[in-house]
Amino acid sequence: MLRGTIVGVRAVLWDMDGTLVDSEKLWDVAINKLYARHGRVLAPEVRDATVGGSAEGVIRIVFDDLGLDPDPQEMAEVADWMHDYVGELFATGLPWCDGARELLDALSAAGVPMALVTNTRRQLTENALNSIGREYFSVTVCGDEVPEGKPAPDVYLRAAELLGLSAGECLAVEDSVTGAAAAEAAGCAVLVVPNEVAVPGSPRRHHISSLIDLDIAQLRQIHAGLHLGRGERSA
Repeated sequence: MLRGTIVGVRAVLWDMDGTLVDSEKLWDVAINKLYARHGRVLAPEVRDATVGGSAEGVIRIVFDDLGLDPDPQEMAEVADWMHDYVGELFATGLPWCDGARELLDALSAAGVPMALVTNTRRQLTENALNSIGREYFSVTVCGDEVPEGKPAPDVYLRAAELLGLSAGECLAVEDSVTGAAAAEAAGCAVLVVPNEVAVPGSPRRHHISSLIDLDIAQLRQIHAGLHLGRGERSA
């Protein structure tokens, strides 16, 4: 049973990498190592295109940029290597994004259901949950558990379904262009907290620079405003 709500918001759906934990930098380590193997340096614009992407989408971008033959088996092997490598980095601990843990604690204390909605594979997500704390989340949905990862809406639609809600009753928290597009396509109102890459605005998105000092009353106001089409940017 759903124990608590924010007025107008039945649940909060969280992205993981770059939103809750500052793990995008660990993915950068793996991608840069792959480029070094091929005697190349990862260009900033290519790196930005990979942020928030699914494993398959990231590998397609990388193979295309490196001029590699897009052999499905080789691409799958590189994706497996990358996840294994990042998994080793995850095991050393994940740094929280500013304000994320405090907001999780506040929502949990208020009995608001939350979901973790990530493009990261299930095995690696389970490793991350050992650091983040799986007790925060009523459900978790990973990119390898739906037909298509972000920017497709599948992970968000599945999370809402598992919670017994419509996507419109949920507030998604995202940091990337890819993730914000997925949440918006699913019908969620989206709170955007850009980590390193700028995310375009829209009437269904509210931008904020940090989660620090953000409270439940503000989340209620943000969700209500977005349902009226009042997307905005804040400092």
